Amino acid sequence: MKRATAIALVALVLAGVACGPSQQPAPPAEGKPLKIGVMPKLIGIDFFNATEKGAIQAGKELGVTVDFDGPVTNDVTLQAQMLETWIAKKYDAIAIAPNAPDAIAPVLERARKRGISVITWDADALPDARDFFVNQCTAASVAKALMDVMVDGIGPDGKYLILTGSLTAANQNIWMAEMEKYRQATYPNLTNLSETPKASEEDQALATQVTADCLKAYPALEGIFAITSVALPGAAEGLRKANAADRVFLTGLATPKMMRDYVMDGTVKRFVLWNPVDLGYLAVYAAAAVAKGELKPGATSLTAGHLGEVQVTGTEIILGDPLVFDKTNIGQFDF
Repeated sequence: MKRATAIALVALVLAGVACGPSQQPAPPAEGKPLKIGVMPKLIGIDFFNATEKGAIQAGKELGVTVDFDGPVTNDVTLQAQMLETWIAKKYDAIAIAPNAPDAIAPVLERARKRGISVITWDADALPDARDFFVNQCTAASVAKALMDVMVDGIGPDGKYLILTGSLTAANQNIWMAEMEKYRQATYPNLTNLSETPKASEEDQALATQVTADCLKAYPALEGIFAITSVALPGAAEGLRKANAADRVFLTGLATPKMMRDYVMDGTVKRFVLWNPVDLGYLAVYAAAAVAKGELKPGATSLTAGHLGEVQVTGTEIILGDPLVFDKTNIGQFDF
């Protein structure tokens, strides 16, 4: 038994050595369609349902197979388990929205060592663990849009809180850091009543409860940022139930579909987002381009179907600027 175990260990070591450094993705065999796995942070919510539409559309245009799947909760461990399956199935490319950048990195590095192209989208992983990051907007543009909307609602001397999703989500932490930087530079008298953001764990009911708790705990509260597509409708429900929309201004990030009723009844005046359908679409175009060897470090643009020429800065592919939604335009969007 000991000899068998030793042989097995040697085999594992040799296998690891054989992997060596990250391999360059091999071009697909002639006539063989690319197989791309696209993984959101979690499935079953409107935002990622919209990104799925874009991903599937891009796959059809490119003639590639797209498998869109992910965990039912924002659990990086479940993401890692699913990725191991995709690696074993030898996908040509993986495009993932990580729940935690550090925790997912070892699995992504393993995928790259097997010659699988790795793209992150919506949220980034450690840069060394992926080829490119498809960013919906620059973090600075998101921060500026959110802060400007808030000041329109509560003035430059107002008091606010931030309700996020997960405290480990890289994109949300980057947005909050940029929001604070922009606040200090532009609205120095605007006050955050809690240095630690409130977390909703991408649970809409929890976001509603946290909002209700904040309304009681912070009597001076004038504004709430809810910066995920689950947190914002949850917070809106909390405001509606408390009849607090006239004294607390709420804004954040969510899909028009989820926010339409809250906007039309005045619970939420304005909120911010980008087009998630286009985000999923661009993620697949980027993954396919890297897998085919058409997109390499040093590129300054990527041609992506109806999006045209998309800016590439370093290893970051940028979809565009955020949009502001209100009663005047929310009916124009079906996602």
